[in-house]
Amino acid sequence: MATVKETLEAIMKIDGAIATSIVDSNNGFMLGAEGKGLDLEYASAGNTELYHAKMKIMKTLNINERIEDFLITLESQYHILYPIPHIEGTFVYFVMRKDGGTLALARRSIQAAAKELTL
Repeated sequence: MATVKETLEAIMKIDGAIATSIVDSNNGFMLGAEGKGLDLEYASAGNTELYHAKMKIMKTLNINERIEDFLITLESQYHILYPIPHIEGTFVYFVMRKDGGTLALARRSIQAAAKELTL
């Protein structure tokens, strides 16, 4: 089992990592954050709106599947939101350089780190 701080440190070891946070989607507050170059408080709160919008759409469409992650692709970055399955209402927000790492490995590493998180 890992703390928020330990989980964030593990995620930041991913090649190309820029920043990450763990977010409570009930209120948009960060439970912790690591990295630089972004206003993580603002990004975490804003991504909470995206998280809720997608959940609402899935419910309306009667899609009863768990979201594995959200992927937003920019010209130079990937942004990943990973809902933490065993801690309802929380997600990892992660930003990485496209030229700095491998997306598939990053997704796998985020899942592995989040799996160990305890609050």
